[in-house]
Amino acid sequence: MDVTSLGFTTDLALLQLGGSHVEDSGDHLVVRSAHNPTHWWGNFLLLGRVPAAADSQHWLDRFEATFPGASHLALGFDGTSGDVGDLAWFTGRGCSAEAQTVMTARGVHEPAHVNRDAECRALRTDGDWAQSVELRTRCNERGLEPVGYRAYCEARVHTQRGLVEAGHGGWFGAFVDGRLVSQMGLFDAGPGLARFQSVETDPEHRRRGLAGTLVHHVSRHGFDQLGARTLVMVADPDYVAIDLYRAVGFDATESQLQVEHRTPNVAPAAAG
Repeated sequence: MDVTSLGFTTDLALLQLGGSHVEDSGDHLVVRSAHNPTHWWGNFLLLGRVPAAADSQHWLDRFEATFPGASHLALGFDGTSGDVGDLAWFTGRGCSAEAQTVMTARGVHEPAHVNRDAECRALRTDGDWAQSVELRTRCNERGLEPVGYRAYCEARVHTQRGLVEAGHGGWFGAFVDGRLVSQMGLFDAGPGLARFQSVETDPEHRRRGLAGTLVHHVSRHGFDQLGARTLVMVADPDYVAIDLYRAVGFDATESQLQVEHRTPNVAPAAAG
């Protein structure tokens, strides 16, 4: 299957660099991350398009057959446009639907509000990476079960550190008085492409210009050190952080559609 979405193209590139397996089944891709089975978007099906209503139950069944015993459902839909209204069949059966905004930049500039107090630098030591796990757990704003979420965070940080140490990119943080309060990664995602990962800021340190300052710092690294011509990030269109990406030079270029659910059994009967 040829993937047209820049968001999913770079998602897949980074997943494969991290050890995930992608199997081409013709009309869909099967993505597996055996090293982190609780990573929903490391264990999912990517369909070639949003299916017709008559075919949608088939894909719920296909996911369950492909990932038996999984505690989640995750389906992505290739393409460059669309909105959550296109996924009404799935939302009617209890799924959460997202139309993420794919943002790109071929150049960046400083944000209007630059934080001069934080030290922006790459993570280097075991202590830095331990702080990365702690920051992720503090950003669990979806209220996911804390023990399982921490295990997921530890596995993700282990994978990301491996990518850095293999020379595929970098992981960066904004430190205030030695404490990591904002972080993000940037990795080579194919010829001329670099993809941002996990832009997170401690809830107690938001609206201080930290993330915007760090995005600019990391973007310069992408152009100057990775040799990227286009930077890519995927953002929630309804979250305030999208404005800070625009503030340094990113533009919305695509929409990325996906649905997820916390349990594997999403049956028509759940539609009420």
